[in-house]
Amino acid sequence: MTIRLPGAGGALRTYEPRTEPLAVTPGTPFTSRTVFSAAHVVADPFADVSPDSPAAVDWDATLAFRRHLWSHGLGVAEAMDTAQRGMGLDWAGAAELIRRSAAEAKSVGGRIACGVGTDQITSGSLAEVRAAYEEQLAVVEDSGAQAILMASRALAAAASGPEDYLEVYGHLLRQSAEPVVLHWLGPMFDPALEGYWGSADLDAATDTFLEVIAAHPDKVDGIKVSLLDAQREIDIRRRLPKGVRCYTGDDFNYPELIAGDEQGFSHALLGIFDPLGPLAAQAVRALDTGDVQGFRDLLDPTVGLSRHLFQTPTRFYKTGVVFLAWLAGHQSHFTMVGGLQSARSLPHFATAYELADGLGLFPDPKLAEERMKTLLSMYGVNQ
Repeated sequence: MTIRLPGAGGALRTYEPRTEPLAVTPGTPFTSRTVFSAAHVVADPFADVSPDSPAAVDWDATLAFRRHLWSHGLGVAEAMDTAQRGMGLDWAGAAELIRRSAAEAKSVGGRIACGVGTDQITSGSLAEVRAAYEEQLAVVEDSGAQAILMASRALAAAASGPEDYLEVYGHLLRQSAEPVVLHWLGPMFDPALEGYWGSADLDAATDTFLEVIAAHPDKVDGIKVSLLDAQREIDIRRRLPKGVRCYTGDDFNYPELIAGDEQGFSHALLGIFDPLGPLAAQAVRALDTGDVQGFRDLLDPTVGLSRHLFQTPTRFYKTGVVFLAWLAGHQSHFTMVGGLQSARSLPHFATAYELADGLGLFPDPKLAEERMKTLLSMYGVNQ
């Protein structure tokens, strides 16, 4: 059995798919690391909506995917950018997602943390930004989930310098009921976040970020760093107050950051752990036993796929995540809210399929092959 896959120039290459998936089994939560998968939403393909309409979500399939992640011991980071916050999923849809997922987590005993942002406004004064954050924080806390304070486009536009970030985040941390995760999302994920923390100079921005944490260490469970810069994450990690965790959001360098060094390690909150969920869980369980080499042997080979999915423009990595969920049988279609399934090219999909199949990520390789051939035929590539 072979499949012909196109390259960037249109030339076809022959690929022989795997016949057996990687053997993985569900298991209990981990002991050595706290690990969240930032999960995608499943669109309703039968809803008569346009890219400008509010998102139509298939709630049954969306929650089933979260149960899949929980069954492997992973926590779910809900309503993050992986779920297309600000790129198809508006605040009303995100609020419903948070409520439904938090209730589902409670019913099955799954761990969940949810994104708190300001996407119900596009701009505003600092007071309006604070109010938007407060509204979302209340929804997350009322749901019983842990809060992740996400970077805000509106705050990036309204802030005149570091002191505005210190004031807004200080205000939110003082009133949060439980310790939160602070999320620093780099401009490669969202260009509107350029200069976050009051400076385009990353050293200066880092100092402000750490000043926020130092002022409220009892209200910060951890930080999520999504800058795709391993050394900067390590440097930040080493400067954190005792008891404040670092959750890597680096989808390029996660194996070495999670494995850590003699001075510490990162936990994980990653979009790539959506398609890698079962494999990532197996790797972390190796780490739980002290088998660092076994962990690296499982996770290092996945970096090529992750770097491919998160290649520039990085914000469109979500398309590859949903594509692989379709091939893996977690949803019956390749449709995304906002029509974002069109954001990557056919050669990009072909390489993603080949890399994921080589890792054994598809529970049913034959189904994945058939679905890949279906997509190829829609683009005029006949087998």
